[in-house]
Amino acid sequence: MALAYSGGLDTTVAIHWLRNKFNAEVITVTVDVGQDDDFEEIERRAYATGASKHVYVDAKSGFANGPVAMAIMANALYEDKYPLGTALARPLIAEKVIEVARREGCDAVAHGSTSKGNDQVRFNETLMALAPDIAIIEPAKIWGMDRASEIDYAKKHGIPIPSIHSRFSIDDNLWSRSIEGREIDDPLAEVPEDAFKWTVSPESVREPLILDIEFREGLPVAINGEKMDLVGIITTLNRVVGAHGFGRVDHVENRVVGFKSREVYEAPAALTLIEAHRDLEKLVYTPLEYRFKRVVDQTWTDLVYQGLWHEPLREELESLVRAMNRWVSGKVRVKVLGGLAILGRESPYASYSKELVDYVGGWYPSEEEARGFIKMHTMHSLTAFRARRKVVTP
Repeated sequence: MALAYSGGLDTTVAIHWLRNKFNAEVITVTVDVGQDDDFEEIERRAYATGASKHVYVDAKSGFANGPVAMAIMANALYEDKYPLGTALARPLIAEKVIEVARREGCDAVAHGSTSKGNDQVRFNETLMALAPDIAIIEPAKIWGMDRASEIDYAKKHGIPIPSIHSRFSIDDNLWSRSIEGREIDDPLAEVPEDAFKWTVSPESVREPLILDIEFREGLPVAINGEKMDLVGIITTLNRVVGAHGFGRVDHVENRVVGFKSREVYEAPAALTLIEAHRDLEKLVYTPLEYRFKRVVDQTWTDLVYQGLWHEPLREELESLVRAMNRWVSGKVRVKVLGGLAILGRESPYASYSKELVDYVGGWYPSEEEARGFIKMHTMHSLTAFRARRKVVTP
């Protein structure tokens, strides 16, 4: 049996529980998508708990250049707030676990999702799509233990559970850091400052940060003229933007599983890149392209959030997103000072014309042309207005 193994309490207890419940050999699979973990310690814990084999998979580059790259090109913010960090990672993690399961001849795959979270949908959808012949085991839905019971179980069986350094439950990767905890379940309660790690308090920032972010065909390729790969750009922006007080999300989110939850995230790079990318799109696209792209972006984002990674429409939308991003090249200048402001932008494909917009020496329509345009532009609306109010046409 292959177990998607984070190294946390749930999946560590699961190693022992699965061995005893199913008399199974458990192969733990840890997929690195940029989380801040000690992977050597995770491996030691897996073997100490009874794993027959541990597999580490470095998927940072694939994560960045695959799901995250598409999220940038699609301006992916669920409900205009959440940049999909966990939602983007789960299908990739499940895919890597399946690859190990196939290679090792496993007849089952297990993961630590509960019945209240969105991740159960995201994991299982990918497992059912790519490995319908392999059984799915979900210990946290079966064993009936809460967190305190899991700790008691671990102590009883000598399981080396991870030390608890924070009262918050954290899930992080390259793209975002998700923060959960009982004290912030109240949507009115202020999030304690010690819940944050990637960002400083916006009120503490005194000096602005100016960044020129260069895009080529919809993806960032350089910061202040320094070329980097996408992993490097994301890592750099998380550090420098977060240190200038920008990148926090606090909102009430409509979950897939049927209820609202208060969600808190840190995502400095994601929020910066999406805002800059969207600004560059507005410079390049025609009004029709821009408005239509917003519908495409929202639909793609909803599919990912809802765990429908293998819905055919996702790939069809991605073909369109890639095609439209062919023209999204140029530079966006931003200022970070507790928040983010766009200072300027340029692109060789800009549909903006300084000559047209210039009020002093630029092009001006004649009075006759202007009046004719206004009459034609408003004709549909005014005809309906008069008909519905029985207004006599002069």
